[in-house]
Parts: sequence; C-alpha cells; structure tokens
Amino acid sequence: MNRRGLNIVLTLIGALGAIGGLALAYLFVAFPKTGPTPDLRVESTPALVERGAYLAGHVTACLDCHSTRDWKRYSGPPRPGTIGGGGEAFTHDMGFPGNVFSRNITPVALATWTDGEVARAITTGVTRDGHAMFPIMPYPNYRHLCDADLNALVAFLRTLAPVVRQNQESKLDFPMNLIVRLIPAPPDPWECQAGTPDYGKYLTTVAGCAECHTQQERGKHKPGMEFAGGWTFPLSGGGHITSANITPDRETGIGEWTRDEFITKFKAFASPNAATPVSAGGMNTIMPWTMYAGMTPEDLGAIYDYLRTQKPVQNVVERFHP
Repeated sequence: MNRRGLNIVLTLIGALGAIGGLALAYLFVAFPKTGPTPDLRVESTPALVERGAYLAGHVTACLDCHSTRDWKRYSGPPRPGTIGGGGEAFTHDMGFPGNVFSRNITPVALATWTDGEVARAITTGVTRDGHAMFPIMPYPNYRHLCDADLNALVAFLRTLAPVVRQNQESKLDFPMNLIVRLIPAPPDPWECQAGTPDYGKYLTTVAGCAECHTQQERGKHKPGMEFAGGWTFPLSGGGHITSANITPDRETGIGEWTRDEFITKFKAFASPNAATPVSAGGMNTIMPWTMYAGMTPEDLGAIYDYLRTQKPVQNVVERFHP
C-alpha cells in the first residue's frame, strides 16, 4: 500500500473511531431516558405502611431478592435479621451476563434518598446517580404500579429494620453494560382497583409471574410461550429446577385446576413450618412459595382468573433435574 492509500485508511479508522466515540457519548448523555425524578413526598400512615408490607412481602416480593435466602429450606425463605439487606447473587454460573448483587434497601442505605428517588428506582430501574440497573430487578413490571401502591412501597421501605451490610458491587459484561442503559422506560401506572376486570392482570404483572414462567431467548420472552414454563434455573444445592406451565392447557398446564385448588396450593405454604429442610442435592425451588402464600384469597383468585384468559400452550415440563 502506498503512502496515500495508508493515509486514507488511517483517516477512515480515525473517522470511525470518532463516530463510535460520539455514539458512546450520546448513549451516556441521552440514556437512560425515563424523565425527571418525581417531586414526591409520601405522607406515611399506618394503613399505607401495612399495604406496602403486604406488597413487598407477598405480591411484588421485593424482600425475596433483597434479603438472604435460606437455601437449606424449601423455597429459600428469607433469613431473619437480613430482611431488606440485599446481597443475593445472580452470577455468570447462573447464566447472567455478569455478576449482579441485590442492593440494601433498608434505611441504612436509603437514608439520603428522597421519596422521589426511591420511587424512580422502583419503577424505572434508575438509581439516584443515574445508573441503570440490570432487569433481574423487575422494574419493567414495576413501572405499571399504580400511584397508591408505589407510595405504599416507599412508605414501607422507610420502616424496615436497618441492616448494616456492605454488598458487592454489580458488574455487567460488555456489551450488556451499555445495552442496560437502553432498558429503563418512563413509568406507566395502571389502575389497581380490586374487583375490576383488569385487577388480575395488574397483580400478575407486578408479581412478575411471566418472568419465570416464560422461556426466554436473548433476554426476551419466547413468542407464543407466555406462561408456558420451561425456563430452567440452577439450584444452589445442585441440580436444576424448571418453571411450571401455568397456562390453561388441560394436559400440561393448570387447565384442570379449579379456582379453589389454585388458592389452596399457595395457602399450603402459609404455615411457618411449610419451608421444610432440604437435603443436599434434593429438590428445591426458587419460587418463593412462603412469600406468595401471604396473598389474600381474593388476590390469588384474581390471578387465577387472569391466567385462565391466556392462550393454552401444550408444553411438558420436567420440573426437577437432579
């Protein structure tokens, strides 16, 4: 290659580098694109805190990931004294594009956060410093929380017992560390009036049922497989568990289940003794049964009613792989 040709190549490389740099700069300046932090001040009341405790403990299940779970017991119930302290790991060997650790959400960590900053983090996945969280934190679902329920969660988090714990920092692999900035979206609150036709859809969404009960490809739901199960998760004691088919399919889903049977299945785990000890390598599940068991029969029934409206999908699932 002559000198003129080399100069042209070097110029092109420099131009491409400059374009790439500008694109990267734009990504960091323009995203995440969720709008301003809401000017929110929650007036806490006992009723609001009670509603928040119900949501965080039994519906949105915030305390599932933001506590230390006891995997020596069935369904991994949170360990006493760790509630809200975070530290649960979602790592490479579990199939994640990096190592993600849940945050401390007790007043120790949130003392300097405004109510608006807490609300934004819940509904958009963006922290007070503009950092976009990996959506193992199901903010794409929480963005549909109604205003009353969002306020209740903020009020409840302020009442958690402080847990002094320094958790590891999350670190995503390239290019997910850039892609994650594109995921947050502005809040889109839905109505949440119990007894209305859409209430079951609301509960099913903010409870994240579809997230585990739908197979995923490259981080997105596999088309046509909504609620059909089949997503496999590693267990800390060895082996794997696969999510169940909860579509109305009569042969492989819950099509033969009655409403009462569905509710009873959950309520069977309401007893303090329901989380039985699990031997090493024995069957366990990541499904937080003991937490969802605290939902009211009315709310569980609303979820059942909504699932019955979904397309039946025939999908045989082998639940446990030793």
